[in-house]
Amino acid sequence: MTLKKFNFNVIKKNLYSRLGLIETKRGKIDTPAFMPVGTQGTVKATFIDDIKKTGSQIILGNTYHLMLRPGTERIKSVGGLHEFMNCDLPILTDSGGFQVMSLSKLNKIDREKGAIFSSHIDGKKIILSPEKSIQIQKDLNSDIVMVMDECPKKTTDYKTIKKSLELSTYWAERSKKEFGSNPQKALFGITQGGLFSDLRIKSINDLIKIDFDGYAIGGLAVGETQKEMFEVLDNIKEHMPDNKPRYLMGVGTPSDILGSVKRGIDMFDCVMPTRSGRTGLAFTWNGRINIRNSKYKNDNTPLDVKISNFNLNKYSKNYINHLFNSNEILGSMILTLHNINFYQELMFAIRENIKKGTFNAFHDKYIGKL
Repeated sequence: MTLKKFNFNVIKKNLYSRLGLIETKRGKIDTPAFMPVGTQGTVKATFIDDIKKTGSQIILGNTYHLMLRPGTERIKSVGGLHEFMNCDLPILTDSGGFQVMSLSKLNKIDREKGAIFSSHIDGKKIILSPEKSIQIQKDLNSDIVMVMDECPKKTTDYKTIKKSLELSTYWAERSKKEFGSNPQKALFGITQGGLFSDLRIKSINDLIKIDFDGYAIGGLAVGETQKEMFEVLDNIKEHMPDNKPRYLMGVGTPSDILGSVKRGIDMFDCVMPTRSGRTGLAFTWNGRINIRNSKYKNDNTPLDVKISNFNLNKYSKNYINHLFNSNEILGSMILTLHNINFYQELMFAIRENIKKGTFNAFHDKYIGKL
């Protein structure tokens, strides 16, 4: 049987918002799509079978974390990340650039060698080049591979951002060369440029010349405001290729997603639903709930009566409040799954409204509420 090639089609547009379909050898992904984050080979506090029941069609893994623990060879020896974690969904792996910036104890960037850093686990010195990042992702057998980029910390220094952009473009070229040709997999480029529109457009144009299967927007989860992020997206939305998926990395809240879909974004990932779920914050169609709050001690209603896809309404706020205030693990499991399910119901509603041509009204109804 011939395996399908990676493919993307835009099915319908509602102004700039896009309804699309990504096809991979492991399954189809309806866009706009949200990818639960399985950084270290697990979406924390959940089973993959339950993740699938929420309607999730793809998850994210991370090169930086997996290369440190358990190590690439251990995963490669069983056939790749899908086999290692018993996941038959498509997997996108981040290149590790963001984690080098945000987690490493020592971080030095060398144009030719790559990122030289100390592990945040044991302090061991590691060199991650663009070629090494791609090799690791090949060993993980990812369906969507990300180029190695430099993700600079937020700054208003134009020269610093410009230098970083040029380095990321150079590394993107090297990543493409190392990736080679594999029609069953996809390689995404990552645009940089900070908050500077001219640098963002230059980055996009440079990456288009290299030619990637998709284009990610990096460097917009490093401390900028939502208004600043939306301004960047507004300024680049007409410069992004129409026929390739657009992936906003590390974003975000439900309102971030709504505003970004309005500006043409197709793919998202963020730890927010899982991390918030583990700490007692639930996302609902009526806004956010801090379940630890004492007002829920005698509230026997479910978290959200509008949630229908995955029935967690058998657990009351009263009960979940007890679990969290007793430090019971089940509380984190319930809220994590609830939040992922809410995000997927949000994505389904977004897609349905784009299909019907009513997305702008849907956006306006919920942008300030979620």
